[in-house]
Amino acid sequence: MKTAVFLVVLSCAVALDVTLNQHWNLWKKTNNKNYSDVEEHIRRNIWESNLKKVQAHNYEADLGIHTFWLGMNQFADLTEIEFSKMMNGDNAKVLNQKTNAQYEFTRNPNVKLPDTVDWRDKGYVNPVTDQGQCTSDWALAATGSLEGQHFNATGKLVVLSIQNLIDCSGKQGNMGCVGGEPIQAYEYIKENNGIDTEDTYPYEGDSNRCRFKAEGVGATVTGSTAIKSKDEEALQEAVANIGPIAVAIDSSHTSFQLYKQGVYHEIFCSQIHLDRGLLAVGYGTDSGKDYWLVRNSMGVKWGEQGYIRMTRNKRNECGIATSASYPLVPKM
Repeated sequence: MKTAVFLVVLSCAVALDVTLNQHWNLWKKTNNKNYSDVEEHIRRNIWESNLKKVQAHNYEADLGIHTFWLGMNQFADLTEIEFSKMMNGDNAKVLNQKTNAQYEFTRNPNVKLPDTVDWRDKGYVNPVTDQGQCTSDWALAATGSLEGQHFNATGKLVVLSIQNLIDCSGKQGNMGCVGGEPIQAYEYIKENNGIDTEDTYPYEGDSNRCRFKAEGVGATVTGSTAIKSKDEEALQEAVANIGPIAVAIDSSHTSFQLYKQGVYHEIFCSQIHLDRGLLAVGYGTDSGKDYWLVRNSMGVKWGEQGYIRMTRNKRNECGIATSASYPLVPKM
């Protein structure tokens, strides 16, 4: 009897191992992953650890304990620390844009706001971009907000050069693929009398020498405005009435790394140690859960086709309203 039970257990274990191998190989193929023999073992162990986290979290989400689900995306072979370093560098800090911006946006309580906003529906937002392993999220947030403001002024949605900002805005305090801030990007564009288009100055995913061409300018900036820090109501009014807004968050958690869908809620998020720039393109409510609609820059395989819905009206969770801003453009 004991032998029979042992054989059944052994058979189940072998079947599970075979299935896990199949899933691992399929995941590698889907995400174009190739490793050396030594690295294969390391990455497989990390992948299995993340798989257990995803399964445990999603089981609880199915029971209603969480408001979002995780998935085994292209970052599932990385530890939390590796992911944060790869995508955000070592630059988590308190972003203090208010002191550099020319103006501050505050909430006007007399302005009635819509329940739902999505600037994608009105043509203000370009498709999701994949930054690769260059920490250019700050530049994508800056260009995203400027593209929206330029569209509002001209009726034309252009794709602006991220590489231009990476290579040329060091004087203003940005550090290329090491990191930067949208307000400093706007300062550069204003002083430079414009920013090139993506076609003129294409993305390379690495820092290089500045090759700005005046004839390739796609948009200009006259100044910048910072949203009152940590004020979600002010941010809501700005998103509702101004357009897409550059924001910064704390993204240094496995829950963000492996986010798949739903309204993201991370109780360990910081309001001040912000490491990632994104673009808030709207807001809404899902089953009673208020959220911000935010465009990320890690490709369409991540999250909800490159987007994340982040918890809104929960004490400025992840610092989304701590360092938000938008550029001012010339009136046409």
